[in-house]
Amino acid sequence: MTALKKVVLFTDKDGRARFREDWLDLSEGNPQSQLSPLMPSGGVQWRQSPVGFRSTFHCTGNPQWLFVLGGQMEIFLQDGSSRIFGPGDFFYSADTLPVGATFDAAVHGHWSRQVGPDPLVTLFVRD
Repeated sequence: MTALKKVVLFTDKDGRARFREDWLDLSEGNPQSQLSPLMPSGGVQWRQSPVGFRSTFHCTGNPQWLFVLGGQMEIFLQDGSSRIFGPGDFFYSADTLPVGATFDAAVHGHWSRQVGPDPLVTLFVRD
């Protein structure tokens, strides 16, 4: 069986956002067209962010897949680490606010920015 690497942005037990790598099984289709099992979705949303875009710390409201279609996006975590995603890259964003917690920008979530000379074009696919 073949698999794709899946980056997951999640909320760890300490309430902080972290990245982990996982695998998305491609268990359907055929050798020329390897497919994952069909997954339900709650809708899609397109976004274009101009050169210079930068968010503030926030949590993902609803778990969703994020696909970078154009430009580059850098995601920063509370621990100072970051990852850059470019065209064709994707990740599963699920760093939601822990149940019962009040958002604290010094503890929770991530922030992102557009990187490079091109606007950032992304596609969100909700769970």
